[in-house]
Amino acid sequence: MNAKNLILGLSVAAIGLSSCCNTSTKTNVSLKNEADTASFYIGYMYGSNITGNGIEDINMDAIIAGMNSALQKKDAPADMMQMNMFLQKYTQKAMMAKAEKALKAGEEFLAANAKKDGIKTTESGLQYKIEKEGTGTIPADTSVVRVHYKGTLIDGTEFDSSYKRGEPTEFPVNRVIKGWTEALQLMPVGSKWTLYIPSNLAYGPQGARGAIGPNETLIFEVELIDIVDPNAQK
Repeated sequence: MNAKNLILGLSVAAIGLSSCCNTSTKTNVSLKNEADTASFYIGYMYGSNITGNGIEDINMDAIIAGMNSALQKKDAPADMMQMNMFLQKYTQKAMMAKAEKALKAGEEFLAANAKKDGIKTTESGLQYKIEKEGTGTIPADTSVVRVHYKGTLIDGTEFDSSYKRGEPTEFPVNRVIKGWTEALQLMPVGSKWTLYIPSNLAYGPQGARGAIGPNETLIFEVELIDIVDPNAQK
């Protein structure tokens, strides 16, 4: 996942069918032609859409039965409007439950984390730990900075890492999530901090589709390498 797109906002990934139609890599079925590949991609993207909407209680037998009925052009159990309305309400309910669970887990995590040695908490609720204190300039909100970072959920699930891509990323301080904007204006260049960002300073109830759920508390290891625009320093 591109670092700038994840931090600044999500982008839509395009999939090319022709480049993968003769492979079974990472699948348990043989994809021998374009029709096979297209079929697998349809199923994969459909599954991704389900999980991306926060639906976790899935009956695979019912899904397969529904798909078979549609493919065989059997009569639907309800009209399209009724099915869409049902799914909209069901998805909303699932998302709300997931958001409430994540919010509670995040609050409990931050409350316990605040008591640990070396953890500092700002007025906004941002928590951070100084792993290495730099001696350089502190960025302004208008500065463009160069950083290395790794982002995880509170359960340790990694969702992005510039280290794995092998190169740092650059962005304006005031164009990222609130927790980053606040922290970067406290960090001298050369610093390495661990940030513990509550959901209201991250992606909030919307989350970041496919990577970060609603109301997720985020943890970032951040290394401030440099300020790219020297005219924007303070």
